[in-house]
Formats: sequence, structure tokens, C-alpha cells
Amino acid sequence: MKVHHLNCGTMRPPLTPELVCHVLLVEGPTGLVLVDSGFGLEDVRDPAGRLGSSRRLVRPVLDPSETALRQVEGLGFSPHDVKAIVLTHFDSDHVGGLADFPRATVHVTSNELGAALTPRTRTERHRYRPAQRAHAPTIIEHSPAAGDSWRGFTAVELEGIAPGIVLIALPGHTRGHAAVAVDAGEQWVFHAGDAFYHHGQVDGSGSAPATLRTMERAVAHDWDMVRANHARLAGMYGGREPGVLLVNSHDPALLEQAQRASGGRHARRT
Repeated sequence: MKVHHLNCGTMRPPLTPELVCHVLLVEGPTGLVLVDSGFGLEDVRDPAGRLGSSRRLVRPVLDPSETALRQVEGLGFSPHDVKAIVLTHFDSDHVGGLADFPRATVHVTSNELGAALTPRTRTERHRYRPAQRAHAPTIIEHSPAAGDSWRGFTAVELEGIAPGIVLIALPGHTRGHAAVAVDAGEQWVFHAGDAFYHHGQVDGSGSAPATLRTMERAVAHDWDMVRANHARLAGMYGGREPGVLLVNSHDPALLEQAQRASGGRHARRT
């Protein structure tokens, strides 16, 4: 399957390097699949109502041309070609584009759907925005099981979407956070979502900006699990896991590397 690497939301938090919303657009056998959706057109139109006070922390640019919808169209596809959206989690910078693809089924872990619908903690009540589900999307929940592991990770293959798309339980950032692995032919693309924020957390350098580390810890559902994920993903970074390209949601350096490896973000459908 061909994978496009899109930035669906530049963010400029204070005292922090510029961030992106790294979204995968997968050309599957029966249609397009998005992994996360970044910010959407409704967020651009109503940032206060859709994003709440968190917008002041992350300071999204909210450029309509960065939305997944506009980039799908720019690649020569119709929005109706997007048949499914697989979510790493329900934070607003990952689900804002859902309303732009109302016909697409939304796939998420059962634990994450439970956290979004019945938040238990103050952090959960703050982070999940009902406005971004107001269009009543069709949501399909999945329960990754250890018996269906992917390279040692607890996982479930989403064969109903396409063979070679795997939802992997990776809680910590949120209660039901997940990674998504996509078979791109010569390699797997492992989208770790917000399991880590910066490549310095997994490359052994310890070079992640302090402000970013502070932000990550402040919103973590379980910080010990986040740190364990950092250690586990370090074994996958930079080709340490053969045949796997590790990316995440917000590191622009990893997005640029992935775009170069895939032939560039402006490649069009032929």
C-alpha cells in the first residue's frame, strides 16, 4: 500500500520548537485510509468552540490548506474516497478532521472510546471535546489482544479495512492510546502517535526540548507507562527494527524524513 505523509496542523507553542500533526494517508485496495486526521475545517471556522482553552497552549496555525480534506483533494482524490480513519487517540489535534469525512468509519481502541465517552479524571474531562463528535460518526471499537501480537506488541489487524493495517495498544499518553502499523511494501510504517513527542526521546541523545518534555508529562494519563514506551520504541528507532520506519505525531524532523523516503509530500495520483 502506498503511504503519503501529511502535515495536517502546524502548531507553535510558546518557548517550544514548531510542531506538526503527522497524518498518514494510505491508498488501500478498497479506498483511502487516514491514520489520524489532524485539525479540520470546522476547527478553522470555530477554534474556541471546537478546541477550547487548549488552543492557547498549542497555538495551532489553523491553515485550511493543511487540513486532510484539502490535501486529499490536492492529491487528486475525492473526500468520498476516504473510507476509514484509524485513530491513535481522541485528542483534538488528532480528530478535528473527522467531520470533513462524515462517510468514513472511525476505528479506535475500546479503552480510548471509553475514555472519550465516560472520562474519569480531570485531564480526561478537559482533553476530550464532544463538539468534534457532534456529526455522529460511525465508530468501530477494537480490543487489541496479546494473542494477536505484532512484533511483540499487543495488537489487532484491521482486516475489515485492509490487510496490513494493525492497531497496536500503546497506552500511557491516554488511557486507550494506540499506535498504527501500515504495511507499505518494502517496509512497515509504525505511527506511534503521541507515545513520544521528539526523536531525542528514543535516539539515545536525550535531546528533547525541556518545554516539550514538560508538556508531555503534564497531559500524560500514566507517566510511568509513557517512559516505558520511550524505552521500548528506542529499540525501533533509526532502523534498529529491520523493515520498520518509526514516526510519531508531532516531530517535524520525523515527518520530513518520512516524506523524503516516500518521494515527497507533493506526489500526485497517476
